[in-house]
Amino acid sequence: MNGPAITTEGIGRAFGDHWAVDGVDITIPEGEIYGFLGPNGAGKSTLVRMLCTLLRPSRGRGVVAGFDVAREPEQVRLRIGVALQDAALDDRQTGRELLDLQARLYGLHRLQRRARVARVLDLVDIGDAIDRRVATYSGGMKRRLDLAAALVHDPSVVFLDEPTTGLDPVSRAAVWEEVRRLNAELGTTIFLTTQYLEEADGLAGRVGIISHGRLVAEGTPDELKRKVGDDLVVARIDEVGEDTLQALRRIPGVGEVVVGQGEVTVVADDGAGIMSPIALALHGCGARVESLTLRTPTLDDVFLQLTGSHLQADAEVAT
Repeated sequence: MNGPAITTEGIGRAFGDHWAVDGVDITIPEGEIYGFLGPNGAGKSTLVRMLCTLLRPSRGRGVVAGFDVAREPEQVRLRIGVALQDAALDDRQTGRELLDLQARLYGLHRLQRRARVARVLDLVDIGDAIDRRVATYSGGMKRRLDLAAALVHDPSVVFLDEPTTGLDPVSRAAVWEEVRRLNAELGTTIFLTTQYLEEADGLAGRVGIISHGRLVAEGTPDELKRKVGDDLVVARIDEVGEDTLQALRRIPGVGEVVVGQGEVTVVADDGAGIMSPIALALHGCGARVESLTLRTPTLDDVFLQLTGSHLQADAEVAT
């Protein structure tokens, strides 16, 4: 494969008058884990379905593994692995039977199938359950089997659409470890959509943030967090009035004041140094302060600054 693993140029998809994806431009080099971050309904899954040739773009262009997703969908499908939100697994088969069938569908002969199945089982830890029926698998085990099925034909690009949604913390951590091994040992390019902040922060080399169908920020997790500021002071107060905001903005050293639901976030270079001035300003405005917290930025703070809402809160409401 020559050139980037994935490229989009103004790609968009409309459903009636609604643009679920509205002119997204991304370039992902080979061997990168790219995190696509946003709440449900932001356009993440729609973009993945276009890049996987399950939906045709309404406008723009997408190229995956060197082939146009609209004009050369068969070539794209041969070179990608896909694990969508709902695992398409036959409960009546054993895990091994399912992987062997997947390899057969890609035209691999018996010896190739045996070798490929052994390889993915070494990479994705399923253990003795591989010879049990899928109906007996836990949710985390099904996710790992679905990941193995996406890898059995040795794709150059793998799409994982919210692979850990609904899993318990232990199963989620196990899937994360499989993703890291896949990228480190095989050099596979991974396009990972997620609504979990720690997932994007811990796995992705770069992150794209999508809101209402548009890419609003892109960069490494550290780069994005540095754009917010060095320190954040979060004040949870009963009511946020304009006089309160103006009083906070007049404090020397305050870079930005962002309003959320029931709280105000103050961006500053020296958060510890302005804690007392912030407390005095809030008291002077008559604001009833529930808590005043100093912390460093997270990806949720990036999302809040860009969109005016918390990503994690939106994700919890959506689910």
